[in-house]
Amino acid sequence: MKRAAFRLQPVLELRRTEERAAAAAAAEAAGAAADADRRATDYETALAGAVLPRSLPAGQFLAAMTLLRTAATDASDARALATASAEQAELVRSRWTAAAQRTKALERLRERHLQALASAEAAAEERAVDDLVTGRARRGPARDAEEVPWTE
Repeated sequence: MKRAAFRLQPVLELRRTEERAAAAAAAEAAGAAADADRRATDYETALAGAVLPRSLPAGQFLAAMTLLRTAATDASDARALATASAEQAELVRSRWTAAAQRTKALERLRERHLQALASAEAAAEERAVDDLVTGRARRGPARDAEEVPWTE
């Protein structure tokens, strides 16, 4: 008996490939978000550790304040980038989750298909055994006694 193939197997393979690609994208996005957060933390730590000397000439004071303002802007921009990267990573992770759910649904269909095939094979085997048993019952025990075993 020819075994019936799962007709959605090519679709399942495509979904598995999509899921793997989404997983790789999610890992990359999570790594980028972690890097952005680390850079923002480094900027904020450096800015928090900045201390102005008690007395500076006016020109140096103005230059130091401009430098601190620029550093604060850089730290703020880095934190905004880290936040945006985290949001992007979450979006990519949700796409991975959706791809995994689509794959899982097809895998469940495939499992049902395999279970149905196994059940059909078991039923066919049971019918064959029943046919053998009922064939002997129709012949009856008396006919079995009349049969002479073949010898050469």
